[in-house]
Amino acid sequence: MAVGLSPPDPAALLPVPGVRLGVAEAGIRKANRKDLLLVELAEGSRVAAVYTRNRFCAAPVLVGREHRARAPTRAWLVNTGIANAGTGDAGLAVARASCAVTARALGIRPEQVLPFSTGVILEPLPIEPIERGVPVCAANLAPDRWADAAQAIMTTDTVPKAASRRIAIAGVPVTLTGIAKGAGMIRPDMATLLAFLCTDADIAQPALDELIRIAVDESFNAISVDGDTSTNDSFVMAATARAGHSRIDTLDSADGRALSAAVVDLARELACAIVRDGEGATKFITIDVGGGRSREECRKVAYAIAHSPLVKTAFFASDPNLGRILCAIGYAGVDDLDVQSIRLWLDDVLVAEHGGRAAAYTEAEGQRVMRAEDITIRIDLARGPAQATVWTCDLSYDYVKINAEYRS
Repeated sequence: MAVGLSPPDPAALLPVPGVRLGVAEAGIRKANRKDLLLVELAEGSRVAAVYTRNRFCAAPVLVGREHRARAPTRAWLVNTGIANAGTGDAGLAVARASCAVTARALGIRPEQVLPFSTGVILEPLPIEPIERGVPVCAANLAPDRWADAAQAIMTTDTVPKAASRRIAIAGVPVTLTGIAKGAGMIRPDMATLLAFLCTDADIAQPALDELIRIAVDESFNAISVDGDTSTNDSFVMAATARAGHSRIDTLDSADGRALSAAVVDLARELACAIVRDGEGATKFITIDVGGGRSREECRKVAYAIAHSPLVKTAFFASDPNLGRILCAIGYAGVDDLDVQSIRLWLDDVLVAEHGGRAAAYTEAEGQRVMRAEDITIRIDLARGPAQATVWTCDLSYDYVKINAEYRS
């Protein structure tokens, strides 16, 4: 069961003018489940994308990068069940064929389609279910199918992940809606997570490219379930320019800042939903590291804690074996840390200072905090003004069970 996370209310997911979505039960890997999503973008939409840095990246990532360089994007095609990664030339051929099928259904060019896949790595993706499913998706395209779309991209997720925002830009209503999937193999390094965000804002391409980099850095690049960077990670954003306000040419303006804040907020909600639905997760853990000389060293410390199996299993057990956190801080790679200056809190409980256990700390207080579902680890490195936040979860018996049985 996801930690403090419920399925989104379909009525709360706002249609984005210029975007239509269609889904199908194509039978790609399992029968009787939504496993194919088609997103059609209005002509004139601008698209920005950030992909995995995993060198063994999937065929759709390679084809998507190629297509983005060749033509304006008009459609996204997403399949679940099989990742089409580690599939060589045959996988590239299927990714391209999927785009061709989609192009025929929508009356556009193949290079105007971006393909995305998620699921099992090293298994071939058959083209036949996609050939059958794309026409079904195209036939049921509609602007209000965001809830279905969120379901259609799930793998081991237990809860669909979707959210919307509505803001005003120069007095004009602007809509943002996004979906994401992910529960395991989660430690994005964006430059098996997929996220799609659409808005009817009118934003120039350079500003959109900058915005997606800011958003991913503040959201999907600040989470970890198990420390594994997927072969398929992709975050894509479309701006259809249908809202009717003046174009935003720079983020360094009142309108640019308003849109940026809304996009980051929405992306962060989706990213944290992925952590809350981490495979087998029972705790949602916020790691705030401050007092650093740079944001990068704060992140090093936060991720050392987030990736430690010993820390994560202690939180699963609600066992305040908190020396494990100090251990992770020590090996994080910040070589000149002064451990005498570091302070560590669990929520409001001071755990460690002056190089050891805080005088007022008691194990009962530590255990009280660790029994909660939502927990904050706060660390002061006492060496500068920088800060970083990372979100993670615990590591339970079910994580092993889910991944041991993933292909069953």
